[in-house]
Amino acid sequence: MAKQAEGVDERPARGRGRRPADEVRADVFRAVGEVLLTEGIAGLTFERVARLSGVSKTTLYKWWPSKGALALDGYFHAVEQTLAFEDTGDIRADLLHQLRAFVRIMTTTPAGRVVTELVGQSQTDEDLATAFRTLYSSERRRLAGERLARAREQGQIRADVDVQVLVDQLWGAVYHRLLIPDEPVTDDFVVSLVGNLFDGIART
Repeated sequence: MAKQAEGVDERPARGRGRRPADEVRADVFRAVGEVLLTEGIAGLTFERVARLSGVSKTTLYKWWPSKGALALDGYFHAVEQTLAFEDTGDIRADLLHQLRAFVRIMTTTPAGRVVTELVGQSQTDEDLATAFRTLYSSERRRLAGERLARAREQGQIRADVDVQVLVDQLWGAVYHRLLIPDEPVTDDFVVSLVGNLFDGIART
């Protein structure tokens, strides 16, 4: 019998009775998230996810054509609540909270390595690049853009500000340090990012 990976509960496959698609997907996302957040992408296979979730490999391949697509979708759902944008009415505080949560996941769990690996692989894999945009980056961008747009409507940031450029300035800077680790991604870095954005850098 194959040795079970430490930290992930291998569950027997369920019966073949038809279940609602949302329930099936939820089981898959749970299984993928468990593997990614404890072991990284090296431990992720379609066979493993099928065992953990009780979902057939045929169904998995139907919905996710590649391991990368499965990893991206599972990762997004695994961290969705942790990376949700609060709306306390203070956009500066909310950005700090979200960026800190993002950095914590990316630097203290295997998920950070997973995402950086997939970003690198997507540069030469067109299918993975499409999956990355569809299943991960576009959704993260949408959530950030919506929160910033509300802040703009509330007069907390200037009316002429392009919120998508702000997304690139903040999260793009974090990704740059993650992918090209000349400098560490620290809490002080996050605080400086937000501070430079809101306080400006020109002398007054």
